[in-house]
Amino acid sequence: MQSPKITIVEVGPRDGLQMESPVPTHIKVSLINQIARSGIRKIEATSFVHPKVIPQMRDASEVMSLINRVPGTCYVGLVPNLRGTQDAIKSRVDAVKVVICVTESSNQKNIKMSKAESIRQSEDIFKLADQSGVSAEAVASVAFGCPYEGNVTDAAVINLVESFVTIGYREISIADTIGVANPASVRHISSILRKQFPQAHFSLHFHNTRGLGLANVLAGMDVGIDQFDTSIGGLGGCPIVKGGTGNVATEDLVNMLDEMEVPCGVSLDSILEAARMAQNALDHPLSSYVLTSGSPASLYRSNLISGAENLPEQT
Repeated sequence: MQSPKITIVEVGPRDGLQMESPVPTHIKVSLINQIARSGIRKIEATSFVHPKVIPQMRDASEVMSLINRVPGTCYVGLVPNLRGTQDAIKSRVDAVKVVICVTESSNQKNIKMSKAESIRQSEDIFKLADQSGVSAEAVASVAFGCPYEGNVTDAAVINLVESFVTIGYREISIADTIGVANPASVRHISSILRKQFPQAHFSLHFHNTRGLGLANVLAGMDVGIDQFDTSIGGLGGCPIVKGGTGNVATEDLVNMLDEMEVPCGVSLDSILEAARMAQNALDHPLSSYVLTSGSPASLYRSNLISGAENLPEQT
């Protein structure tokens, strides 16, 4: 069953830029403002992590104070703990997002605590956000495969999601952190989770490491998932995986949805401008297909203008 409308969550300003050399604050602000102008209504703008851990996000509060907030747009801040949550709330985020790994090994190595400790902390974060009138969201990381433990069982994903739901989280993202998901595995776990936890709203987070990002999005749409994380230009990566790439490029997904006549409310031209801004600021090519080749409509326009219709036909 195809979703009637798709919500795109832009994670480039946080998930993408944290993998790059530090970007000036004013450029981050300009990128976020352009993303909001494109029609995207949910933006993971920054993270409130200690600067010693992720120095690229040391200006989180300043970024939140300088952006032009578009009415109806949700600006999300990733938080690692209660201190980060307090800082995010002071900075007037619309939602906080907490990440817990499905496997014990990944949680110990990346979050520096046990899963049980992370779950207890996520309960405190949820309570503080709820008391402050701020939405709280949860991410089940390495849900399709773990770099330390290999394949991840359905039970491990279900158990973590059950913990989130019991605490009170209703917005839950299932993340293919290392880029090993495939359409069959996406359909499988998404169907199970939607059936077992009807009170929760699930989104999917795919890295395009093996070129299956858009195929995985389609698989999720087939079973009723209507929200997906993407990043402008395909920004991002995974430092613990050889050849790890960023998320599905926002403009690639917008183009696909446009071609399929599936509404998402995002202007392709406008989001492409954000991707170009990011590429120029970072001064290296990004992995987006549409950023490189253009949309079919732009291809046709270019060929007509250049007289390419007179070139020999190719097969």
